[in-house]
Amino acid sequence: MSPRTLIRSVTHRITQHPDADVTYEAECLSCKWATQPSTDLEAVDVECMSHAGRSNHRGFRRVVTGFAFVVRDGE
Repeated sequence: MSPRTLIRSVTHRITQHPDADVTYEAECLSCKWATQPSTDLEAVDVECMSHAGRSNHRGFRRVVTGFAFVVRDGE
C-alpha cells in the first residue's frame, strides 16, 4: 500500500500586532532634517510644517511603521 498525503486548508488573517504601536516619522527631501519616530501623526505633521516655515522646504517623505500578526481564523 502506498503512503497517502493529507492536505488541509487553514484560513489565516493578518492584523495589527496587539503589543506594538504604529509609528510615524518624516524626513525633508531638501536637506537631512528628520523627525523622531512618534505614535502621534499630528505631532509629526506639526514638526514638518515648522521646518517648512523656517526653511521654505516643502517636500517630505513620510514613513509609517506597523507590525503585523498572522493568526489562524478562529483563534
